[in-house]
Amino acid sequence: MGANIYKNKKPLIFFLLPAFLFMIVYLYYPFFKNILLSFQQVKRLGMSSGPWNNPWYENYQRMVTDSEVWTSLKNTLIMMVVTIVGQVGIALILALMVDNIRAGAKFFRTVYFFPIVISATALGLLFNLIFLYDKGMLNQILETLGKTTLTDWKDEKHALFTMMLPVMWQYVGFYFVILITGLNNISEELYESASIDGATRLQRIRYISLPLLHNVICTCVVLAVTGALKVFDLPWTMFPKGMPLKSTFLTGTYMYYQTMNASDVDYASTLAILLVVLGVVVSKVVNLIFREKDY
Repeated sequence: MGANIYKNKKPLIFFLLPAFLFMIVYLYYPFFKNILLSFQQVKRLGMSSGPWNNPWYENYQRMVTDSEVWTSLKNTLIMMVVTIVGQVGIALILALMVDNIRAGAKFFRTVYFFPIVISATALGLLFNLIFLYDKGMLNQILETLGKTTLTDWKDEKHALFTMMLPVMWQYVGFYFVILITGLNNISEELYESASIDGATRLQRIRYISLPLLHNVICTCVVLAVTGALKVFDLPWTMFPKGMPLKSTFLTGTYMYYQTMNASDVDYASTLAILLVVLGVVVSKVVNLIFREKDY
């Protein structure tokens, strides 16, 4: 009786049509319009598009020769490594540690997840106070420990570290929750059998937890890498307009800078297309490398 409900497909169109219209208006139309704008002259946000560029590929030619584009790409690739090692890697270690304790597990789950619920703007301001050159918390701690010279955490040497540390710290809890959920789905009988056979705790992690967590780890890595391409809010809060160093630009922040501050909308549209293409290519490569297994 219940199966007969799905034989008539016509009512499905009624429910799916609003979703399709929403995607067309707010996703597909802006995307294809953005491609068109990359070949035209648009110097201010909200202005109508002007004549075609001469040559029509002028913005793409400029993008290839723009040193700041290459700097932003390099920083974005570094951010991908940071997210894999610093977010997924640390989250995996924390998940394995919490999964092997009985007392206080709920407390640690709450504590590790807490940063993800804090506003990125608030976190950026918080870390700005931590990394302040004069009277910043970190420099005060180092001064108490005997360091006589203050460190400028936003100079050329430390800027990337200063920018990427809060990004890494914020999302560890997100991947921690995913991984701890995956660990909870592993049957306790497997661990009990391994214990009876004399397996140590490390051997149980190596031969049971990690292999059965493989697909979950792959999902986390794909999410982390694609998420690194979209990082914007925290870096922009800490280094607005790429200041004091334009060497801290990411692809997302550089695109926003060209749109809102440089008033070069057509060039920003070109950068947006680069970001989309980069996201598709990177996600495909990561999916091939971290291929899920069937168990």
